[in-house]
Amino acid sequence: MSTSLTLRRPDDWHLHLRDGAMMAAVLPESARHFARAIIMPNLVPPVVTAAEAAAYRDRILAALPEDMTFEPLMTLYLTEETDPEDVAAAYRDGIARAVKLYPAGATTNSASGVTDFDKVRPVLEKMAEIGMPLCTHGEVTAPEIDIFDREAAFIDRVLDPIRRATPGLRVVMEHITTAQAADYVRAHDKDLGATITTHHLIINRNHILVGGIKPHYYCLPVAKREEHRLSLVAAATSGDARFFLGTDSAPHPDHLKEHACGCAGCFTATNTMALLAHVFEGAGALDRLEGFTSLNGPAFYGLPANDTTLTLTKSDTPTAFPSKIETETGPVTVFDPGFPIYWSA
Repeated sequence: MSTSLTLRRPDDWHLHLRDGAMMAAVLPESARHFARAIIMPNLVPPVVTAAEAAAYRDRILAALPEDMTFEPLMTLYLTEETDPEDVAAAYRDGIARAVKLYPAGATTNSASGVTDFDKVRPVLEKMAEIGMPLCTHGEVTAPEIDIFDREAAFIDRVLDPIRRATPGLRVVMEHITTAQAADYVRAHDKDLGATITTHHLIINRNHILVGGIKPHYYCLPVAKREEHRLSLVAAATSGDARFFLGTDSAPHPDHLKEHACGCAGCFTATNTMALLAHVFEGAGALDRLEGFTSLNGPAFYGLPANDTTLTLTKSDTPTAFPSKIETETGPVTVFDPGFPIYWSA
């Protein structure tokens, strides 16, 4: 016996593809289900200019299997030397859909990020003028701030002052992890949206730490208490169009996850849609899954929803997902929710 649910084909509004051999290995895992994705620019060196974004987009398309359709939506990495006119030209010419703000040192390959926000004010003002979204990694990196408090501090110290100083700036709070972030979005209905990851809907900080450290659950922003996970589930399943899917799927080979200074990131591209069906069914909100995965994101970015579909099927036996994706630099572990999933896409 099976149950099926057909949705407009979903998009991923926050995705890491890396580059080179790693990109070639993981790209099909996203392109299999997702029509489009906002591609993160934190390569080494980062994707800062329109020319660099265009070149990266071309490398992604060249690596795409011929039997797959997928549109990479590029972003520019915001630095204190970013040229406002280059940003405007990238947006005008359809090369970049957004600019990404990483506070310096906040996450993987973020060393080139912003320290002095006054230095990027001309860029933000130009973005507000042309309607180009700013995607934010919402954490402060001051050493006195507890890692579990970084997101709440970012809202107070960085995000709210930026938005007050730059009226009309469209902002995506990416991979929110706290009730405070969800509440902030609800309290500000103009020019503000938020992505929520698959893994933050499933794990809390106990999953990382109880019974020994689980490196494949370690991500940034780090998962928080169970009360925050429940707040994220409530937001994602609410039908509120300000919340939409951004997986933050982030591939790292196992040998870089499983050592003394393990990399941050969960790789969820392979099984995200099945996991989301499980979460939304548990919340009695399967009828709202299409909005979260396929409608709310395009609406925020001013793009049409996809006209193709994806069908999710639930069966009586658990779905067998691959445990790893093989790459030239080593295997990448696929996110394991820790319980059986009966949905497949």
